[in-house]
Amino acid sequence: MLAIIGGSGLTKLANLEVSRRLAARTPYGDPSGAITCGKIGQSDVLFLARHGYGHTIPPHEVNYRANLWALKDAGADSVVSVASVGGIRNDIWPGAILLPHQVIDYTWGRPSTFFEGPGAPVNHIDCTETYSRVMRARLLNAAAAAGERVTDGGVYAATQGPRLETAAEIHRLERDGADIVGMTGMPEAALAREIGMEYAALTVVANYAAGRGDSEHAVPLDKIGAVLEEAMGRVRRIIEKLCEQ
Repeated sequence: MLAIIGGSGLTKLANLEVSRRLAARTPYGDPSGAITCGKIGQSDVLFLARHGYGHTIPPHEVNYRANLWALKDAGADSVVSVASVGGIRNDIWPGAILLPHQVIDYTWGRPSTFFEGPGAPVNHIDCTETYSRVMRARLLNAAAAAGERVTDGGVYAATQGPRLETAAEIHRLERDGADIVGMTGMPEAALAREIGMEYAALTVVANYAAGRGDSEHAVPLDKIGAVLEEAMGRVRRIIEKLCEQ
């Protein structure tokens, strides 16, 4: 079963025919909210708003372990993460949709494994390719079927937040090889790998990163809402086609 984790700009799926809401409990605490269960077309889908349905949970306080555990326990075996990001490369403009293939983790202090505590075995997962090839291929096919342009590949820099980055930090991320920057990419991707879920991210560029484009002197926060509203309509069409596969 497919699960969708919605980030900023996607706190609900308008095209989801809701059947029930599941208040999940996990060994790692409460997830960000109730899981919405339903159908898109003929496919069963689970939806969870990463930041809560009132967008009240900042990136560094999201209970990533509880979110993924709850979705897995509810029957999900694959996950599409929808997340808003900043564009570092000049050719990645606000409103673009990008499917990253790699991630660099700059976060700290976030519980990042299910394998810890007394008696837990040591478990080293392979993160050479952080995102699932299977899910990435499915999303690319879905985008083509929907007639939506998606940039195939990019390096996601996961930063701590909740503040946005300085221009100097963005320059550093570019030197490190990053193409986009966001605050929720890790440990979510690694945790999904630990429990055997096929995971890929569908990122929406909400703005140019600090020091780039029209964010040269300040990020125009007042424009982000309109950019995300338009782009999330295209994301929903891609998800619809994904559910037809």
